[in-house]
Amino acid sequence: MGEGWTPLLPIGNNVYVKDETVNPTGSFKDRGMAMAVTLAKAQNVEKICLPSAGNAGVSASAYCQAAGIDCFVFLPETIPEPFKNETKRYKSELVLSGQTISEAAQAMINQKDEDWFDISTLKEPFRVEGKKTLGYEIAEQLGWSLPDVIIYPTGGGTGLIGMWKAFKEMLGMGWISGPLPRMVVAQSDGCAPVVEAFQNHQDATSFWHKSNTIALGLNVPGPLGGYWILEILSESNGIAVTAQETSLEINTENFRKRIGIDASTEIGVVWSAYEELTEKKWITPGEKVVLFATGIERR
Repeated sequence: MGEGWTPLLPIGNNVYVKDETVNPTGSFKDRGMAMAVTLAKAQNVEKICLPSAGNAGVSASAYCQAAGIDCFVFLPETIPEPFKNETKRYKSELVLSGQTISEAAQAMINQKDEDWFDISTLKEPFRVEGKKTLGYEIAEQLGWSLPDVIIYPTGGGTGLIGMWKAFKEMLGMGWISGPLPRMVVAQSDGCAPVVEAFQNHQDATSFWHKSNTIALGLNVPGPLGGYWILEILSESNGIAVTAQETSLEINTENFRKRIGIDASTEIGVVWSAYEELTEKKWITPGEKVVLFATGIERR
């Protein structure tokens, strides 16, 4: 459907924004769904199900419609109307349950029929393979070199996991040389299970109770890939940081006005992390940094 090869926009001081808002359904989720749904179709899957915090449900619905596969999307009851409307536009079956993606996932498990194929985050291999293209594109767009730092808004974390897989593959093939980027997990303090585990030197995340953030893609209190995310942070000499939920709207608006991309509120978390790490000299002047705008603001 035309996913991928999105712009890597220079915004000054060796800083770039990877603009995923221009994907077919407006988010980076299209990369993973293109692979997952295509491979499901090749294996004669007729019905697909997944829980979503918003964008993944829209993306899965669009690709399933194109593939002629029935799609069952489970969303939190708190999901804003634009996500519901966009999901319904692609004729998916929509079920609302709970306050978070974790509760929506439990509802899906309870209602799931035997012939429904589960394409939840990290429940099948192909979404990560699709997200991996983020890493290949960054390298190609930077002339087969890599940035010093990548700041990624992290909910389920498949994008970060996929990129790291891509970097290791390219390194192994001799397409690039090290060192690999320092990876930064950016989360809201309203839902920060990876940051909490990182700060406490744990090798796995704990469930984040009473999660609450307007950055819906980051409202993932129990990321299945928590162990892998923390392992990548350790291996890359990276870091996990939070943005204040109370400042998220203004940080998002500051980014939109300065850069001109109508990105969703996840970018406010990324922008906050960039400013904090620059101020603290964790990111030093002249280092090459890639920020991620993972999706469009839906209104």
